[in-house]
Amino acid sequence: MSLILWGSLVLIFYIYLGYPLLTAVLGRIVNRPVFSQNTWPSVSLVIAAYNEDRVIATTLENKLALDYPPEQLEILVVSDGSEDTTDEIVESFASKGVRLIRQEPRAGKTSALNLAMQQVQSEIVVFSDANSIYRLDALRALVRSFADDRVGYVTGKMLYAAGPGDWVGSGCSAFMQYENFLRAQETRLGSVVGVDGGIDAVRRRLYRPMRADQLPDFVLPLSVVEQGYRVVFEPEAIVVEEALSKSGDEYRMRVRVALRAFWALWDKRTLFNPLRRPLFAWQLMSHKLLRYLALLPMITAWLANLFLARGSDFYTGLLLLQSAGWFVALLGLMPTPHFQRLGIVRWSSYLLLLNIASAHAFVRFVMGKKQVLWTPRKG
Repeated sequence: MSLILWGSLVLIFYIYLGYPLLTAVLGRIVNRPVFSQNTWPSVSLVIAAYNEDRVIATTLENKLALDYPPEQLEILVVSDGSEDTTDEIVESFASKGVRLIRQEPRAGKTSALNLAMQQVQSEIVVFSDANSIYRLDALRALVRSFADDRVGYVTGKMLYAAGPGDWVGSGCSAFMQYENFLRAQETRLGSVVGVDGGIDAVRRRLYRPMRADQLPDFVLPLSVVEQGYRVVFEPEAIVVEEALSKSGDEYRMRVRVALRAFWALWDKRTLFNPLRRPLFAWQLMSHKLLRYLALLPMITAWLANLFLARGSDFYTGLLLLQSAGWFVALLGLMPTPHFQRLGIVRWSSYLLLLNIASAHAFVRFVMGKKQVLWTPRKG
């Protein structure tokens, strides 16, 4: 039983601290720099939207103001069967070069991207969410890495804006900073494992159509790796999105993303083969699969500790320490905001929310459930 306990604790440490530390060390040894220079390839910026009349005008004004030659940039919005005034708002930007593509009936974001790609001729395709606000030099920073012939996909730096006292948004923002650090280290190794759908770019010739149930933010970069190209992180390409403020909304979003990620890992399971790409297989296993299953060693460690605590002061103390961690995390999930002002409570609670959502998604994955349609994020 002690072996189970310590094995579980070591695994938890490895998932959240050991793997990032190893990538940082190995990254300095391997250190595969990305050659970049300011070039102006033709770019198609694609936005998939469903009932986004609250934010779509602000997003389009932001994209039209980007520091990029307008003759080299086209903006396409795919309205996925929107039932509000999204289409009318987008059409009001037609005189500024924005094109509207209507997908009817509604078929989901992935199908919308497939549809848009049938009309794209630009060298580089950038994918943005309907609520993504780019820093004005973000597009220029995003595409300059394509000067490196080995690069096939570039992801930018996502920042989440959270309101004061918002523990969900604060936790999401902290988690995103952790992810951005990890992606910077993984880029030195060769390729990053995870990207953000709000600010991604791919060479058009490397795009592969996907099934409607597949997660484009995950499946597409993995397809680029399969084709022998790098997926890299560009920290100067900054995008800001409004974080979700309600734990229920965040939880449902995380379940959806994790469920589609599990199916992506299944579809791309050949990338786990250490004989083909040993370094990337290790990254994929550590960064994604083990992370999504992290709740299992957490619960196992507590249960094994509970058994070992009988008659042992050391294991009793360790059990109290573990229990205190669970208690702190659960405090943030309570309806009272009093404890949520504490940073350790916010971060612990958000981590617990992520892990419960991932476990929920894994159960749905095992049951064969898939998800294609969902309602947009609301801050």
